[in-house]
Amino acid sequence: MKEFKIAVIAGDGIGVDITEQALKVMEKISAKYDTKLHFTKVLAGGCAIDEFGTPLPVETLEECKKSDAVLLGAVGGPKWDVLPGEGRPEKALLGLRGGLGLYANLRPAQVYDVLKAASPLKDAIINEGVDLLVVRELTGGIYFGERGRDEDGSSAYDTERYSVHEIKRIAHVAFKAAMLRKKKVTSVDKANILESSRLWREVVEGVAKEYPQVELSHLYVDNTAMQLVRKPSQFDVILTSNMFGDILSDEASMITGSIGMLASASVREDSFGMYEPIHGSAPDIAGKDLANPLAQILSSAMLFEYSLNMPQAARDIESAVEAVLNKGYRTGDIFTEGMKRVGTKEMGELVLAQI
Repeated sequence: MKEFKIAVIAGDGIGVDITEQALKVMEKISAKYDTKLHFTKVLAGGCAIDEFGTPLPVETLEECKKSDAVLLGAVGGPKWDVLPGEGRPEKALLGLRGGLGLYANLRPAQVYDVLKAASPLKDAIINEGVDLLVVRELTGGIYFGERGRDEDGSSAYDTERYSVHEIKRIAHVAFKAAMLRKKKVTSVDKANILESSRLWREVVEGVAKEYPQVELSHLYVDNTAMQLVRKPSQFDVILTSNMFGDILSDEASMITGSIGMLASASVREDSFGMYEPIHGSAPDIAGKDLANPLAQILSSAMLFEYSLNMPQAARDIESAVEAVLNKGYRTGDIFTEGMKRVGTKEMGELVLAQI
């Protein structure tokens, strides 16, 4: 029997609700494949501030380092908005990514056939199909560059900076992902203006030579934003920097029609990764059995695939989710007339039953 250690950070708001359902699914699917998962629950985000006075306790980071993977719910909420920037719950995310060396964010965006009506795009566009993966560099760029304000407070600055090493390693992630998909990478930059983008483009072209089967194209970030809503079917893997990826992945997620359906993974060179839904903590519906757990459940599928090397277990979870949707079950965020409305717990039970 294989055994793995999973650090579980439910976090704040609906993070607690959806993580509960994902853990049940993980336990059932692991038993099916004669695998034992050892879950250790730790705190990060607003709940950690309340308990320990810091968004990321040292104990939490150390427990994550000792694990094979991390499952994360969501952090933050209005309760902590009054805190200064360095003390806010969201700082836990940056601390986890940096402390665990998670430099690559993988965010798939796929439109399920039965949820096409939820997309804000025209039927003619959606019917062409949407199945893309945003590969976002996660620990460099303007979010981690030098920043500050002038002494008199009259101006402020943030620095966009990338090294050849940082660009190479994220490019390899994108090209390797493309090899398992449609063998197409679109590298996004602003090379007509930014020197950091010109270096980005040069390095990506060098890495591309190691993957001759993969087609590489370049797009400026503003054009990419337009093309995503004009013809999203043209994209396979989108490779981009931290800030550009932050924006474009959110745009891609809304094309699918529901942020409550989308999973993500943050990974590094080895099999270790942190897995979380892309949505927030939604404290207004926390504990009310209203949240959609499917994004968290699909994040657990990514955990099985990337960190535990159990791709068939991942496919089983994805197939179970799709089967439940095909039977017409919907939480409030994806509910349409004629469907069967269910809550967080029932949706989780339906996926369990399908497995």
